[in-house]
Amino acid sequence: MILCGRKITAETPLFVIAGPCVIESEQHSLHVADTLAAIARRLDVQLIFKSSFDKANRTSGDSFRGPGLDEGLRILEKVRAETGLPVLTDVHEANQTNPVAEVVDVLQTPAFLARQTDFIGAVAANGKPVNIKKAQFMAPGDMQNVVTKARQAAAAAGKETDNFMLCDRGTSFGYNTLVSDMRGLSIMAETGCPVIFDATHSVQQPGGLGSRSGGQSQYVPLLARAAVAAGVSGVFMETHPDPASALSDGPNALPLERFESLVSQLMAIDEIAKDALRAEV
Repeated sequence: MILCGRKITAETPLFVIAGPCVIESEQHSLHVADTLAAIARRLDVQLIFKSSFDKANRTSGDSFRGPGLDEGLRILEKVRAETGLPVLTDVHEANQTNPVAEVVDVLQTPAFLARQTDFIGAVAANGKPVNIKKAQFMAPGDMQNVVTKARQAAAAAGKETDNFMLCDRGTSFGYNTLVSDMRGLSIMAETGCPVIFDATHSVQQPGGLGSRSGGQSQYVPLLARAAVAAGVSGVFMETHPDPASALSDGPNALPLERFESLVSQLMAIDEIAKDALRAEV
């Protein structure tokens, strides 16, 4: 597939999707995006900025959800214009797809909606690249059906059918715990889609703090390194300057000050993993 002007295959260098979980403010988003853009230039890595205008699946109805569609898109458009970074955000309803696609470079479908046929079809038919998250309750092999739905919808709309990535964010194990099975990354790659590993949501503990989710961010580097060694095309990591004060998913966010060091490690591992893959071919 072509992602933000670059061809992505199983052998191409690692790319990164990163940013704060939710748009907290224009100033905050621009600060994080500026920092990430500078890191991307220093490391010469493709980086896509991610943040959500609405978190529609919060544990509690009282949790902060974000600025909403209109204000959120305004901020994302400004981030894109001022930093030069491509931008990704979630869509939660089919009717959000077109207005969001007018602003962002990549659409993302939330994990809980992976089996919603009409929703997947509407997003796929838009024509923008889509990062499809595997639901926490689905087996990796089940994603073939999701990809088939997406490709059929894109074909029916006359759009590119090789426009989809699959993202693993762990599998529900019960008792507020997610488990990442590295075999699943290889199984999902059998669909022919680039595979992304979501290193921060994989350490989330859904509902683990009662009215909000907990997390074990200390394990983000461990899982990210393992996934890159397994040969993924990209890594997704939410990052925040001060996770303790984050308005969403702080317990599983990577501190921004640690981001560059970890990505540098991942790029080194990726080079070895991709060299090994090319040698096998």
